[in-house]
Amino acid sequence: MSLAERTEKEYPLPVMPSLDGPEVTILVPALNEEHTIAEVIERVLKLPLKVELIVVDDGSTDRTTEILASFADKVRILRNEKPTGKGSAIRQALPFATGATIIVQDADLEYAPEQIPDLIRPILEGRATVVYGTRFANGFPQGMALPNKVVNRMLAWSVQLLFGRRMTDEATCYKAFRTDLMKRMDLQCTRFEFCPEVTAKAIRLGEQILELPISYTPRSKEAGKKIRWTDAPDAFWTLFKYRFWQNKS
Repeated sequence: MSLAERTEKEYPLPVMPSLDGPEVTILVPALNEEHTIAEVIERVLKLPLKVELIVVDDGSTDRTTEILASFADKVRILRNEKPTGKGSAIRQALPFATGATIIVQDADLEYAPEQIPDLIRPILEGRATVVYGTRFANGFPQGMALPNKVVNRMLAWSVQLLFGRRMTDEATCYKAFRTDLMKRMDLQCTRFEFCPEVTAKAIRLGEQILELPISYTPRSKEAGKKIRWTDAPDAFWTLFKYRFWQNKS
């Protein structure tokens, strides 16, 4: 039985219940994304959800800041004069999150926002506290560079080795959490090590991570992709560093 068939059988996705407050807080770190940021915001705001959208303009020097200004009446916008890193931007936005669930949306549209409702639904219905969107339910996506494939596979193996948990996609951007859970993690990340930090801490907090299949369209370095396979050492070190982390709150 495939992952898609298994998750559909074990975690059916009925109609989402309504909530008084936002169902989801969507965090969008953005650095020089003038070509996609407007479309990201427009598509997120059209989701069939009660959405709280927080965009962190992390020191952009192109037209991203100007474009974001046109959405100021619909979106909370935080601005850094200089780049601080993806992890720092997420930590900056986290205290403002009031949604029942929380998820990060990259500003480059490698991930289609229309997939978010399916990812947060198990959390809203009390069937999960953490949901990851796996890009690898049906093999590697077309167009993903070989070094990235190798690193992603090694990260999944590392989670199994260090934590005894089988995963297919540790490094996915689409990581959905119950918001109060993520706020308990005392995040320290500054760059792309956000992903392994929240993975390690979710497991250390005793949470199960549900994986659901998603689609993914890789962006090339020439098109503006910022993460590199050379960021892998930080990811592996972060998983190892938090292997025995304990929540002190």
